[in-house]
Amino acid sequence: MFRSTKGQWTSKGNLRFAPSEAYRLISNQVSPIYANSCRDLQAQDVTPWLRQRFRDFFLQRWEAQGKPVFLHKYTGWSRISFFAEIFPEAKFIHIVRDGRAVANSWLQMPWWGGYQGPEKWLWGTLSEQERDEWNSHDKSFPVLAALSWKKLMAGFIQAEQDLDNSRYLTCKYEDFLDNPQQTLSHISAWGDLPPDNFVNSAFLSSRVHGGRRKAFQHDLSSSQLTGIETCLHDLLEKYDYK
Repeated sequence: MFRSTKGQWTSKGNLRFAPSEAYRLISNQVSPIYANSCRDLQAQDVTPWLRQRFRDFFLQRWEAQGKPVFLHKYTGWSRISFFAEIFPEAKFIHIVRDGRAVANSWLQMPWWGGYQGPEKWLWGTLSEQERDEWNSHDKSFPVLAALSWKKLMAGFIQAEQDLDNSRYLTCKYEDFLDNPQQTLSHISAWGDLPPDNFVNSAFLSSRVHGGRRKAFQHDLSSSQLTGIETCLHDLLEKYDYK
C-alpha cells in the first residue's frame, strides 16, 4: 500500500501508509515507557513483565512478515542498553548526522519544545554543567538545541563502548547522501543480509537529494552557528565534522 498510488495520497499527521516509529502503537500495546521517558532507557529499567511484552510485540510482527530480519527504526533517546537487555540477539545501527544540522532542524520543529525551556521539553532536566553552559550563551535557543543533541548522543557513545563491532555499527548520514548504494551495501553486509534486487533497482530509478545537508549555514546567523559549534566542538571532532 505504501508503494501504490494510494500511498501517494496520504500525508504525515493524517492517515498515512509509510514506515512508522510506532510510538502510539507501542505505548498502547506494550508500555508508554518507550515514548515518554524523561531520560534514556537503561538495562536496569527492564522488568520481567516489560521484557515479555516487548518480545511478544516484535516477535509477532517478525513472524507475520516472514522475513529473516525484522527492522525497527526510531529516533530520540538511544534506548540501546534497554533493548539489548530485552533482545540479546539484536543488532544496532546508529545513523549519526551533523549536530549542527540536527540543531537547526529541531529549531524548526513544533514538537521540539525547547522554546518553553528545558523544563517542558522532551529530554529531561539539564544537568548543572549543561545549565551553566546554556547560561554562558545567554540562554540561546540554538545552543539549547545543540545541547539536546549532545544529551541524546551520550547514550550512543556509551553503546559504542558496551557492544562489540558485531552488534553495533555507526554510519554517517552524509556518507549515505554521497554514496547511498555503497553505504546501504555496507550496512546489509554487516547485518548478514543478502543482496536485494528490488532495493538495487530502486536506487537506479531514484535520486537521493542532499540539498539540506548544510542548510544550517544559511538558516542560522554566524554568531548562532558559532555558539552551536562551541557547544558541540568535541562531538563534531569525534565524528569528523570539520
